[in-house]
This record gives sequence, structure tokens and C-alpha cells, in this order.
Amino acid sequence: MIKSMTGFGRGEAISTGKRIQVEMKSLNHRYLEIFLRMPATLFPLETEIKKKIGERFSRGKIEVSIRMDNEANQDGTQTLMLNLPLVRQYYSLLSQIKEELHLPGEVTLEMISGFRDLYVPKEVEEDVASLWKGLEGGLAEAMDKLTDMRITEGEALGRDLACRMNKIQQLLRIIALRAPEVVVEYRQRLSDRVRELTQGMIIDEARIHQEVAILAEKSDITEEVVRLESHIDQFMELLAGEEAIGRKVDFLIQEMNREINTIGSKSGDGETARQVIEIKSELAKVREQIQNVE
Repeated sequence: MIKSMTGFGRGEAISTGKRIQVEMKSLNHRYLEIFLRMPATLFPLETEIKKKIGERFSRGKIEVSIRMDNEANQDGTQTLMLNLPLVRQYYSLLSQIKEELHLPGEVTLEMISGFRDLYVPKEVEEDVASLWKGLEGGLAEAMDKLTDMRITEGEALGRDLACRMNKIQQLLRIIALRAPEVVVEYRQRLSDRVRELTQGMIIDEARIHQEVAILAEKSDITEEVVRLESHIDQFMELLAGEEAIGRKVDFLIQEMNREINTIGSKSGDGETARQVIEIKSELAKVREQIQNVE
């Protein structure tokens, strides 16, 4: 089973009368990176939150947004307090205006009460341990949903990758079957060309055999074909496994490219060259896809 690195999950929990909402979004990344956005009250829990996420995911850029409804009490009313420093500043400024411009009257409560931000929510000291109990449940729910989405997308990716590997394997078999024919055709072309040039003279067949043997040795792709088939088998086994495979399959694709490049350089056959190009094209698509695999 493979997992995609993209997905979204949301979780919710109630703790000490407050609603905690957790949203998680994951994107492609070579390693695991976790970014948290949350109220300052939860800062002491940052390490624990990242630890929990790290236990579930091995790759991806994971953005976590945590919102906590801490502006209202359980009965729906808001606890406010007077912003006294701001009130004093307003009063001082109004008094200064009155003195500078020699205005009549006094600075009154009615004047000051019309200004904004005189009342602010009262900060309540939170019990971090109690908050963690609720937050842990919301975080677990969000991670479960994110995992489900990554698995669903991973299944689609797995089907596409398996299909492409099967196509590469078929093309490789065509190349392997074609290899002996390339030598035979080379021998025939060489013989025909020698006869054309010698114009009926006696041909040294031993020399022709020697040239064909040299070509056969230089163009032998048996080892490369065997190794490439082995890499394909390993790739398919990883697709069927349960562990994270992103880094391993990335390495395998590099090795596959190395083998097919060698096959292409050894063969001077036009038909084989076309198959090599097809395989390289499929490998490029596979490599692009596995950038999204955990």
C-alpha cells in the first residue's frame, strides 16, 4: 500500500468548555516538515503536537491550524475587562486638546466611552494539561482523516505506477527479443557490403565472423536487461508492501535510468532506440508521480 503526500483532515474536540478545531493539510516534500498555527495558550504543547504527528507521517510538508474558542464561557457570555491604560491615555489627550485650544466644558464619561477598544476580553489562565486531553482527540481525528485521504490518493497513484511498470517491462522484453536479431542483421549487412565492394573476389569469412563477434560482445545487453528486470520486480514488491516507499522507489528509478541509458548506448539499432525512448519517457512520468509518494 502506498500513500500520497497530499491530503486534508479536520478534527474537533471539546475541552474545559472550549471547542478546539484542528485542520491539517499536507503537501509534497522530500522530508517531514511541520508548521503550526495555534493560539499562544497552546505554545507549551508544540513539542508534543509535533511528536504525535511525526509518529504518524514520515514525509510531506504538513500545515496544522488549531483554533480554540476561548472568547466565550459555557453560558455564551463574554468576560470583559476595562483597558485602563487606554482610558487614561484618551483622557489625557482630550484634556490636552481642551487646554491647547481653550475649549469650554469638561472631559466627560460620555466622551470617553465612545472610543473603541476600551473593553477587551479577559485573559483566563488555561489548564494546559486539561486542554491537551481535548486537543489530543481532535488532533488524532484530523490525522485519521488526513491518512484516509492520503491512502485513497495513494491507491490511485499505485494503480498508475503499476500500469507504467508493466508497460516498461513489455518494452524491455521487446528489446531483449530483438537483440539476437540485431547481430544477425549486422552480419548480413556486413557480408552484402563486403561483396559489393570486392566485386566477386574471394571473401574472408573468418574475418567477417570476427567482426560480427566483436559487435556481439560490444552490444551485449544481457546484464543490463537482467538488472532492469530485477529493479522492476523490486518496484512492484514495494508497491504491494505496507511501509513508506518514497525514498526507495526514487533510488530505484535512478538505477533504472542508468540501465536503460546503457542499453541505448550499446545498441545501434533503430528499432531498439525507439523502445529505449519509450521506456525513458515512461520512467520520467513515474519519477514525476513518485514525488508525491510518502
